[in-house]
Amino acid sequence: MTNTCRDHQRAKLWALLGDLPDIAAPPRELSRRPQPADGYRLDRLSLDLNGIQDVPALFVRPEAGDGPFPCVLYNHSHGGYYDLGKRELVEGVSYQFGRPYAVELARRGWAALAIDHWAFGGRQGRGEVRTAFDMLWRGQVMWGMMLYDSVRAIDYLQDRHDVDADRIGTLGMSMGSTMAWWLAAMDERVRACVDICCLTEFHTFERAGGFHAPFYYVPGLLKHTTTARINALTCPRPHLSLAGIHDPLTPAEGLDIVDRELRRVYAEAGCAENWRLLRYPVAHEETEEMRGEALAFLERHLTP
Repeated sequence: MTNTCRDHQRAKLWALLGDLPDIAAPPRELSRRPQPADGYRLDRLSLDLNGIQDVPALFVRPEAGDGPFPCVLYNHSHGGYYDLGKRELVEGVSYQFGRPYAVELARRGWAALAIDHWAFGGRQGRGEVRTAFDMLWRGQVMWGMMLYDSVRAIDYLQDRHDVDADRIGTLGMSMGSTMAWWLAAMDERVRACVDICCLTEFHTFERAGGFHAPFYYVPGLLKHTTTARINALTCPRPHLSLAGIHDPLTPAEGLDIVDRELRRVYAEAGCAENWRLLRYPVAHEETEEMRGEALAFLERHLTP
């Protein structure tokens, strides 16, 4: 696939994602407050990413050194934990394995940023359903607005002196998984992507009777594309997907389709080793082996 073709496909996807903020200015850091933490340095931030609503965020970096550090944009999950949001980076969540990712990333010499998405954490407002419907009234799509904030978060990271702008990856589980693979597909500045437990081929998910939260639905999307085609936009950059065999959010038929298509796309690009889908005999949860694979993958592709 040529760069022109990729750009055209991205433009078609952005057109489906509703009316987005039109901001020429770079993101602004509105406030920064250092917080006590064990094993890393932590800043509590407020960012202006969209010109509409301030975005609370957490920035983690190693205890030693001033960087620039490789950095991971950490995408929080859903799980009905509306009050958790960005804090998942430093606190973890019930379906993850072991220590919070903040500890794992910082001890390897990486920084990490997590933002609260619309309807989560410090941005709960009137709730997810009301937020989604209010946006539709204004010609906006909730997923488009969330993805826009993630792209602007990459803009913010690229301007930080302590971040290596050429070594930015993205990681997430569940809703965060969906954000990770959409973001990697739509923004080539993402050098490596790890998605955990939510690589769902839309058409097979629908046929299987699956139902997701309001954030997931993009009007007209199924008329124009598939999960496999969106993920193909990440090629040739490295992408690791980790899935549970018994996860209702990732039907096996859909995983087979995505895997088959991405194997072909990456092989034709001469980088077959940059795409991996690994499946585990679990449902919607991260295992110790998944955690190990995710961290080893990021170490391989982000560490200088």
